[in-house]
Amino acid sequence: MSPAQPVVGVLALQGDVREHLIALAECDVVARPVRRPEELAEVDGLVLPGGESTTISRLLHTFELLEPLRARLADGLPAYGSCAGMILLADKVIDGRPDQHQLGGLDVVVRRNAFGRQVDSFEEDLDFQGVEDGPVHAVFIRAPWVESSGGGVDVLARVPESPTAGEAAGRIVAVRQGHVLATAFHPELTGDGRVHRLFVEIVRSAG
Repeated sequence: MSPAQPVVGVLALQGDVREHLIALAECDVVARPVRRPEELAEVDGLVLPGGESTTISRLLHTFELLEPLRARLADGLPAYGSCAGMILLADKVIDGRPDQHQLGGLDVVVRRNAFGRQVDSFEEDLDFQGVEDGPVHAVFIRAPWVESSGGGVDVLARVPESPTAGEAAGRIVAVRQGHVLATAFHPELTGDGRVHRLFVEIVRSAG
Protein backbone atom coordinates (compact mmCIF):
# COMPACT_ATOMS: atom_id res chain seq x y z
CA MET A 1 0.00 0.00 0.00
CA SER A 2 1.28 3.44 -0.89
CA PRO A 3 1.36 5.80 2.14
CA ALA A 4 0.00 8.52 -0.15
CA GLN A 5 -2.86 6.65 -1.78
CA PRO A 6 -4.27 3.54 -0.14
CA VAL A 7 -6.79 1.53 -2.13
CA VAL A 8 -10.23 1.59 -0.51
CA GLY A 9 -12.97 -0.60 -1.92
CA VAL A 10 -16.74 -0.24 -1.76
CA LEU A 11 -18.71 -3.47 -1.68
CA ALA A 12 -20.65 -3.06 -4.93
CA LEU A 13 -23.42 -5.64 -4.68
CA GLN A 14 -26.32 -3.36 -3.70
CA GLY A 15 -26.91 0.00 -2.04
CA ASP A 16 -25.25 3.42 -2.05
CA VAL A 17 -22.13 2.34 -3.93
CA ARG A 18 -21.67 5.36 -6.21
CA GLU A 19 -22.12 7.85 -3.38
CA HIS A 20 -19.41 6.19 -1.28
CA LEU A 21 -17.01 6.01 -4.23
CA ILE A 22 -17.46 9.75 -4.81
CA ALA A 23 -16.91 10.55 -1.12
CA LEU A 24 -13.78 8.39 -0.95
CA ALA A 25 -12.33 9.88 -4.14
CA GLU A 26 -12.27 13.23 -2.35
CA CYS A 27 -10.17 11.76 0.48
CA ASP A 28 -6.94 11.18 -1.51
CA VAL A 29 -7.41 7.43 -1.92
CA VAL A 30 -7.91 5.13 -4.87
CA ALA A 31 -11.59 4.16 -4.62
CA ARG A 32 -12.72 0.95 -6.33
CA PRO A 33 -15.91 -1.11 -6.49
CA VAL A 34 -15.53 -4.65 -5.14
CA ARG A 35 -17.63 -7.49 -6.55
CA ARG A 36 -15.22 -10.42 -6.74
CA PRO A 37 -12.76 -12.12 -4.36
CA GLU A 38 -9.77 -11.05 -6.44
CA GLU A 39 -10.87 -7.41 -6.15
CA LEU A 40 -11.30 -7.79 -2.39
CA ALA A 41 -7.74 -9.12 -2.16
CA GLU A 42 -6.36 -5.87 -3.61
CA VAL A 43 -7.89 -3.34 -1.18
CA ASP A 44 -6.44 -1.82 1.98
CA GLY A 45 -9.88 -1.02 3.43
CA LEU A 46 -13.51 -1.69 2.57
CA VAL A 47 -16.76 0.25 2.86
CA LEU A 48 -19.98 -1.74 3.29
CA PRO A 49 -22.70 0.63 2.07
CA GLY A 50 -26.25 1.24 3.10
CA GLY A 51 -28.89 -0.76 1.29
CA GLU A 52 -30.84 -3.85 2.31
CA SER A 53 -28.84 -6.03 4.68
CA THR A 54 -30.52 -9.33 3.86
CA THR A 55 -30.10 -8.74 0.12
CA ILE A 56 -26.42 -7.87 0.53
CA SER A 57 -26.00 -10.91 2.76
CA ARG A 58 -27.41 -13.24 0.09
CA LEU A 59 -25.35 -11.61 -2.65
CA LEU A 60 -22.15 -12.06 -0.61
CA HIS A 61 -22.83 -15.78 -0.74
CA THR A 62 -23.79 -15.75 -4.43
CA PHE A 63 -20.65 -13.83 -5.46
CA GLU A 64 -18.45 -16.10 -3.29
CA LEU A 65 -17.34 -13.14 -1.17
CA LEU A 66 -18.72 -14.23 2.21
CA GLU A 67 -15.87 -16.38 3.47
CA PRO A 68 -13.05 -14.33 1.87
CA LEU A 69 -14.47 -11.18 3.48
CA ARG A 70 -14.87 -12.86 6.86
CA ALA A 71 -11.25 -14.02 6.61
CA ARG A 72 -9.93 -10.56 5.72
CA LEU A 73 -11.87 -8.94 8.55
CA ALA A 74 -10.48 -11.52 10.96
CA ASP A 75 -6.99 -10.63 9.70
CA GLY A 76 -7.57 -6.95 10.52
CA LEU A 77 -8.88 -5.42 7.28
CA PRO A 78 -10.17 -1.92 8.09
CA ALA A 79 -13.88 -1.70 7.35
CA TYR A 80 -16.58 0.93 7.54
CA GLY A 81 -20.26 -0.01 7.51
CA SER A 82 -23.06 2.54 7.08
CA CYS A 83 -26.63 1.50 7.95
CA ALA A 84 -26.92 -1.97 6.38
CA GLY A 85 -23.14 -2.22 6.62
CA MET A 86 -23.37 -1.73 10.38
CA ILE A 87 -25.86 -4.61 10.56
CA LEU A 88 -23.58 -6.92 8.57
CA LEU A 89 -20.53 -6.11 10.72
CA ALA A 90 -22.35 -6.70 14.02
CA ASP A 91 -21.74 -9.97 15.85
CA LYS A 92 -25.47 -10.23 16.69
CA VAL A 93 -28.65 -8.80 15.15
CA ILE A 94 -32.13 -8.44 16.64
CA ASP A 95 -35.02 -8.74 14.16
CA GLY A 96 -32.79 -10.12 11.43
CA ARG A 97 -33.79 -12.94 9.09
CA PRO A 98 -32.82 -16.49 10.08
CA ASP A 99 -30.88 -16.95 6.83
CA GLN A 100 -28.96 -13.67 7.15
CA HIS A 101 -25.16 -13.97 7.22
CA GLN A 102 -23.10 -11.93 9.67
CA LEU A 103 -19.54 -10.89 8.92
CA GLY A 104 -18.53 -10.05 12.46
CA GLY A 105 -15.89 -7.54 13.44
CA LEU A 106 -17.96 -5.53 15.91
CA ASP A 107 -18.78 -6.76 19.40
CA VAL A 108 -22.23 -5.20 19.32
CA VAL A 109 -25.87 -6.19 19.27
CA VAL A 110 -27.72 -4.23 16.58
CA ARG A 111 -31.47 -3.88 16.18
CA ARG A 112 -32.40 -3.96 12.50
CA ASN A 113 -34.89 -1.28 11.28
CA ALA A 114 -34.90 0.11 14.82
CA PHE A 115 -36.13 3.54 13.73
CA GLY A 116 -39.07 2.14 11.80
CA ARG A 117 -40.11 2.03 8.17
CA GLN A 118 -39.00 4.21 5.25
CA VAL A 119 -41.62 6.82 6.18
CA ASP A 120 -40.00 7.12 9.62
CA SER A 121 -36.68 8.25 8.13
CA PHE A 122 -35.33 11.44 9.68
CA GLU A 123 -32.30 13.71 10.05
CA GLU A 124 -30.45 14.82 13.18
CA ASP A 125 -27.28 16.69 14.16
CA LEU A 126 -24.92 14.50 16.20
CA ASP A 127 -21.90 15.15 18.38
CA PHE A 128 -19.40 12.68 16.91
CA GLN A 129 -16.20 11.78 18.78
CA GLY A 130 -13.12 11.87 16.55
CA VAL A 131 -14.68 14.31 14.08
CA GLU A 132 -13.78 17.98 14.37
CA ASP A 133 -15.53 21.21 13.31
CA GLY A 134 -18.92 20.74 14.89
CA PRO A 135 -21.82 18.28 14.76
CA VAL A 136 -22.32 15.76 11.97
CA HIS A 137 -25.64 16.05 10.14
CA ALA A 138 -26.95 12.49 10.01
CA VAL A 139 -29.55 11.02 7.63
CA PHE A 140 -31.33 7.93 9.00
CA ILE A 141 -33.22 5.70 6.52
CA ARG A 142 -34.80 2.54 7.97
CA ALA A 143 -31.79 2.66 10.24
CA PRO A 144 -30.53 0.28 12.90
CA TRP A 145 -29.24 1.26 16.29
CA VAL A 146 -26.83 -0.45 18.69
CA GLU A 147 -28.67 -2.09 21.58
CA SER A 148 -25.48 -2.96 23.48
CA SER A 149 -21.73 -2.99 22.96
CA GLY A 150 -18.78 -4.89 24.38
CA GLY A 151 -15.93 -3.46 26.39
CA GLY A 152 -13.64 -3.06 23.39
CA VAL A 153 -16.11 -0.89 21.47
CA ASP A 154 -15.85 2.90 21.49
CA VAL A 155 -19.20 4.70 21.27
CA LEU A 156 -18.73 7.67 18.94
CA ALA A 157 -22.25 9.10 18.67
CA ARG A 158 -25.72 8.83 20.18
CA VAL A 159 -29.07 10.34 19.26
CA PRO A 160 -29.41 13.50 21.39
CA GLU A 161 -31.75 13.49 24.36
CA SER A 162 -34.66 15.69 23.30
CA PRO A 163 -38.46 15.74 23.64
CA THR A 164 -38.84 14.87 19.95
CA ALA A 165 -36.41 11.92 19.96
CA GLY A 166 -38.80 9.58 21.74
CA GLU A 167 -37.53 6.02 22.11
CA ALA A 168 -34.46 6.85 20.00
CA ALA A 169 -33.10 9.31 22.60
CA GLY A 170 -29.66 8.26 23.75
CA ARG A 171 -29.42 5.33 21.34
CA ILE A 172 -25.95 4.46 20.00
CA VAL A 173 -25.62 5.23 16.29
CA ALA A 174 -21.85 5.25 15.67
CA VAL A 175 -19.16 2.91 17.01
CA ARG A 176 -15.57 1.89 16.46
CA GLN A 177 -13.69 -1.23 17.45
CA GLY A 178 -10.06 -1.26 16.37
CA HIS A 179 -9.99 -0.83 12.61
CA VAL A 180 -13.76 -1.27 12.19
CA LEU A 181 -16.06 1.77 12.06
CA ALA A 182 -19.84 1.77 11.72
CA THR A 183 -22.65 4.31 11.60
CA ALA A 184 -26.41 3.80 11.57
CA PHE A 185 -26.73 6.79 9.23
CA HIS A 186 -25.62 7.71 5.70
CA PRO A 187 -22.82 10.32 5.57
CA GLU A 188 -22.42 9.60 1.85
CA LEU A 189 -25.75 11.38 1.24
CA THR A 190 -24.92 14.73 2.85
CA GLY A 191 -21.75 15.91 1.13
CA ASP A 192 -19.95 16.02 4.50
CA GLY A 193 -16.79 13.98 4.03
CA ARG A 194 -15.59 13.98 7.63
CA VAL A 195 -16.71 10.44 8.48
CA HIS A 196 -15.07 9.10 5.32
CA ARG A 197 -11.89 10.99 6.16
CA LEU A 198 -11.95 9.42 9.63
CA PHE A 199 -12.16 6.00 8.01
CA VAL A 200 -9.30 6.82 5.64
CA GLU A 201 -7.21 7.77 8.69
CA ILE A 202 -8.00 4.34 10.14
CA VAL A 203 -6.91 2.69 6.88
CA ARG A 204 -3.66 4.65 6.84
CA SER A 205 -2.88 3.82 10.47
CA ALA A 206 -3.49 0.13 9.80
CA GLY A 207 -1.05 0.20 6.87
